[in-house]
Amino acid sequence: MSGDHTNRPVHGTAAGDAYVALPPTAVDATASGPTRLIVAWPGFDPPRTASALATAIPMTGVPVWRVYLDLPGRSPGGLGSGAILETESIEAYGAALENAVRRLPDALAQIRRDLDVPDGPVGLAGFSAGAAAALLAVAHGAVPVSTAALVAPVVAPARAARAVEKRSGSERAWSEHAVALADRLDLGALAADIAGRDVPVLLVGGAKDRVVPAREITTLRDELRRHGGQAESTTFRMGHALAAEPGTEPRPPITEAVRVDGVLTDWFRDRLATLTPAAAEAAQAAPAGGPAEANGDTQPMERRHGSWSSGAGNVPDTRTGAGLGHGF
Repeated sequence: MSGDHTNRPVHGTAAGDAYVALPPTAVDATASGPTRLIVAWPGFDPPRTASALATAIPMTGVPVWRVYLDLPGRSPGGLGSGAILETESIEAYGAALENAVRRLPDALAQIRRDLDVPDGPVGLAGFSAGAAAALLAVAHGAVPVSTAALVAPVVAPARAARAVEKRSGSERAWSEHAVALADRLDLGALAADIAGRDVPVLLVGGAKDRVVPAREITTLRDELRRHGGQAESTTFRMGHALAAEPGTEPRPPITEAVRVDGVLTDWFRDRLATLTPAAAEAAQAAPAGGPAEANGDTQPMERRHGSWSSGAGNVPDTRTGAGLGHGF
């Protein structure tokens, strides 16, 4: 473990996977309730590493530790890159997700010791495959979770892989094991299990995303609600990636990442933080939201004085805090 516990990132390893932890440096809010850290996983597509995701979506305005944890193993490439067509790629994808969930309790225990953070529920976040891992962890009850925010979770890995095959003209036969694995990781089939954990969930999609189409995000939201879950969704005019290729090193965040960071920051602040009196007064006086970012077949969320609703409104497009573009 390296770094300090004041205002610098902490680098370490937990359960065999590298992590980057950003300290709670928000100046206009304090943590409320028992949640003192958020765990976030990167994806198979940019950003592909913990350090790259920490730069893309630092959530600086959230006054708890934000811990970015690498997925187990090294992926052969992204779902959108064509590597899914190669032998063992769907197996590598499944192993990364299932191992991430299996290791989470031990990793979390190590991270708490490293950061001197007390026991309690955690927030979960993630991008792409990492977002799917986070929802899988919720479904399995791997650790107590207070809330989760997921960006472009791979809802249906079988469909994503078949779409890549079709675009490349390289359709292939799947083994029975590969089919069973993809079915086991289908988030729509796990909707009842996810909803049953009573965890508020935010789903963020991209209107131009060819790996995880926006309709899959809204369909999953509706399935979670149908089973009694607390689920909201919002859609930006963006593709799948949240960083430029290769997405393995910290780089200044792209526009899409800045927008997503603002939404995740607001989501977690609303649930995990108490604003200072001055900040609360400013929030009450500020207009709700900014320019609408949803496409025609989804409804953006609207933030109204500390609450979210899935109705006709505008998606916030602001970002709180300093540190943009810093390498971790």
